[in-house]
Amino acid sequence: MFAIEDTLKPIEEARGLPSQLYINESMTETERQRVFFDNWSALTNGYRVAEPGSVLPIDFLGVPLLVVRNQQGEINVFQNVCRHRGMKLVDKPGKLKGPITCPYHAWAYDLNGKLKATPHVGGPDIHHHDEIDPSRMGLIEVRSHCWRDVVFININGNAEAFETVNAELMERWKEFEQPIYAGGEDSRFSLELKSNWKLAIDNFCESYHLPFVHPELNTYSKIEDHYHIMGESGFAGQGTMVYNPSLGGDRVFPDFAGLSSHWDKAAEYIAVFPNLLLGVHRDHAFSIIIEPRGHDRLYEHVELYYASAEAADKDFAELRASNAALWKVVFKEDIGVVEGMFEGRFAPDYDGGKFSPVMEPPTWRFHHWIAQHMLK
Repeated sequence: MFAIEDTLKPIEEARGLPSQLYINESMTETERQRVFFDNWSALTNGYRVAEPGSVLPIDFLGVPLLVVRNQQGEINVFQNVCRHRGMKLVDKPGKLKGPITCPYHAWAYDLNGKLKATPHVGGPDIHHHDEIDPSRMGLIEVRSHCWRDVVFININGNAEAFETVNAELMERWKEFEQPIYAGGEDSRFSLELKSNWKLAIDNFCESYHLPFVHPELNTYSKIEDHYHIMGESGFAGQGTMVYNPSLGGDRVFPDFAGLSSHWDKAAEYIAVFPNLLLGVHRDHAFSIIIEPRGHDRLYEHVELYYASAEAADKDFAELRASNAALWKVVFKEDIGVVEGMFEGRFAPDYDGGKFSPVMEPPTWRFHHWIAQHMLK
């Protein structure tokens, strides 16, 4: 057998992560703390709290959270619990007309988490008490940051600033630092997989599998047309040099403004560790938030975005639906291998496998990142 430390070796010598990190349920608590809570993890999309007053309760790896858009248009994330008696505050998405009000004793909080009302706390019709200090009883805020309409959180609060951690990636894609527009119901879907979440990241990082798993895609975006992306700060992936935005016919989506000639044919697909997959093209982008459900199930929440409000309007609905259908075919083709790798990890003598030093550096980078955090 081998140890997780073997994953930290150079790619020519390294083994993949031990099977226990995929199939052993007891490992999930360590992973939860060291991989997800200590880092900036992807939680949801900003469009889901589109207007001031919007609230969205989410269970994130067993932690009840509440995503809120305040009156200034900013997104805040709180633990979804009243500071009084521990009651869950919100149980379904919606738009509030007033404060966040606990259904138990009606303690109320504004959209910035400040405690604003404590009805009858000092007795009938006495709404204050000297021992209840509102300034110290606000909602418990979770560090959050919104980038490319993805809401990131750092639950343990000990990561460096989001912009510091992701400076390298943000610089790489600085040409895309412009508004993006969610395509709507015809541009989003979710897939359920019976597998460990890490295997979805493994598969996304590399283009080695294209001719075997995506034969149709490989006819126009061949394995030799791809290049590796190796971030030093928690991301990796692949790019193509032959992107063609045509979906058939003469009509195309408007391009992002001011892009350099590099993006005439290039597109990039990057995994932002631990659980976000992103794609950028000259005319659209996507995010895939990987939601683990224990060690043996995951959801992929796919959202397609466009470069202009025009492209997200009803006049482009048919073209958007065609684009979403194309991506859904590609992502569904991956399900069999992501689930098959999980089933294979139960083979007792599997030793983590070897990486192709030529074809799989991005996947090795992800394994290396996980190993570093599990060992810290």
